[in-house]
Amino acid sequence: MTMLAQQIAALGPLGLAAEPGPLTPYQLDSACIAWADQGALLAELARSRGLDLPAWLAAARVKQGQVLLSPRQLLALLAPLQACGADSAFLIGRLSLPGHYGLASQALQQSACLLDALRLLVRHAGRLSPLLTPRLLCCGPELLLYWTEACGAPPAQRAFLVDLQMSAVSSMCEQLAGQRLPWRYSFNRTRPRDPAQHVVYLGGALRFDCQVDAMRIDLALAQQPWPTMNGSSLAGSALAAGALAQGADPASARRGLLAALYDHLLTELTRSPSLDTAAAAFGISPATLKRHLAQHGTHFQAELDQVRSHVALYLLGLQGQASEAVAQQLGFYDAANFRRAFRRWTGINPGALALI
Repeated sequence: MTMLAQQIAALGPLGLAAEPGPLTPYQLDSACIAWADQGALLAELARSRGLDLPAWLAAARVKQGQVLLSPRQLLALLAPLQACGADSAFLIGRLSLPGHYGLASQALQQSACLLDALRLLVRHAGRLSPLLTPRLLCCGPELLLYWTEACGAPPAQRAFLVDLQMSAVSSMCEQLAGQRLPWRYSFNRTRPRDPAQHVVYLGGALRFDCQVDAMRIDLALAQQPWPTMNGSSLAGSALAAGALAQGADPASARRGLLAALYDHLLTELTRSPSLDTAAAAFGISPATLKRHLAQHGTHFQAELDQVRSHVALYLLGLQGQASEAVAQQLGFYDAANFRRAFRRWTGINPGALALI
């Protein structure tokens, strides 16, 4: 096993990628998100913002009494709320976690510490974060949480979803810790003209023009027990987490198509993954996978480039490795070719890196 393969394998258990599961990944039009989990929350906010609920539902092609939503429908329900005010994403986020998602929420509410809660969030993202997939990295003394696409979202909604998820995690931690935790935030977009809402809901430790959307915090702090933790809480957490581990809610561990492909490409990165090998891993033909990716607004090379760029960012920015060493590990002929590819992936040279 190469050094890069060993590093990726070591990172996997923390939450960088999921183990292949028996469930077929959900797609944009898969009916997989319970109305009671996500839709009811949004309906309450839509009502408070004065939206015409029947018209709001009709625009998203959601029928009255519908039990399961597709990711496309959920995105359509979010779009009018996005236009309702600069604070909408943060308000939705604050109500999202720990949430009311059955065993997954119960396990979150009774988690022992921040690290425990984040691991649960990553493992059960199908229930807790169906539109963006959280991934967890341990980088020396820091913990890094970043997001990738679950099954595709319109570019106009990406920043909104990131703000929503960051607000959700921050609010959950504030609730469980009894105080706002010193998260540091990185955004893969330019600084907004007025970041006031980010400051109000997230604090002042904000960096824009980065290469990933991420949150980081000291690992030692993430390992400290929640102040409200006691014996009964630990017992309840063990019961809920144990039930989830034994498959009591299999849908909670389900991955979106793009998240599942990311997982596959990450583990296969040192073996030159291709469209054909990825399709075989999903049990479909290359033409079918190509068509599915097109329906999600992407293509195989774009997804492979994203994984390679994230690994390069990890090796360069968090491991401090030289461009020449990273080029060799990623299979480039020389460092010059790697630098050109890195500039194409990120828009910058490796020497100008600003990951977090």
